[in-house]
Amino acid sequence: MIRRHPILSVLALLLLLLLAWAWPNRAHLVAFPDIIGAYTAKEYCSCRYVSGNPAAYCEGYVKQYVPISSLLDDEGAKRVTASGLGRTHSAVWLGERQGCQLLPSK
Repeated sequence: MIRRHPILSVLALLLLLLLAWAWPNRAHLVAFPDIIGAYTAKEYCSCRYVSGNPAAYCEGYVKQYVPISSLLDDEGAKRVTASGLGRTHSAVWLGERQGCQLLPSK
């Protein structure tokens, strides 16, 4: 089989190795989509309302390799909502001493 279909054999071996790596890490892989939106919301909120930086600077500060689909900044409520990889998370500024906190996801 290997001599007749070397490319197919290599692809099958790569798939097997990928599954062997993914199985023990499945909990981390499932949590990854939540990390993108939560990180963006929390860090943007901290950059904007705790540090007092302008919105344009904070958008660049939280930019990641994996793009987010939306970033909403409600200045009146000092609440930031970020969506990425199908998950949405919000962070709100609590005050001078507390800073920003992630809100429980829906």
